[in-house]
Amino acid sequence: MNELIKVIVFQLKDQAYGVEVAQVRSIERIQKITKVPRTSDFIKGVINLHGETTPVIDLKGRLQIAETEPSDDNRILIVAIDGVQVGLIVDSATEVKDIDPSVIEEPPKMLKSIEDAFLKGVAKLEDGLLILLDLEQVLNFNEAIEVKEVVKE
Repeated sequence: MNELIKVIVFQLKDQAYGVEVAQVRSIERIQKITKVPRTSDFIKGVINLHGETTPVIDLKGRLQIAETEPSDDNRILIVAIDGVQVGLIVDSATEVKDIDPSVIEEPPKMLKSIEDAFLKGVAKLEDGLLILLDLEQVLNFNEAIEVKEVVKE
């Protein structure tokens, strides 16, 4: 029997996405974000989270889906990317699900782009498709350096 994979399900626009629970440190409500000048558009700024300066990224902006419209449902997923604590803004975080690995398929080769490196797979569930992301791959090398610089400023 396959070991079930525990994922946090969140929404970006009208699509459900999932990331392994092990990749997420916490889920926080939106708070005041301090803007940092001269950064990429998807880097919204920084927050003070438990005494630690944490860069915040609009995940929809990073994935070039759209820009997140502020709402009470918005959440910040706190994750570690390349050794740095980062907040990812999502439309909402809805549930934790156990997924059988047998329902996960390789991501379709849409454009055969390097950007697809952060797609882990697609889970075919009864209520639709769940796109699984690998958060460690969401930022490319230069973007990871930029996020680290934001923390140092």
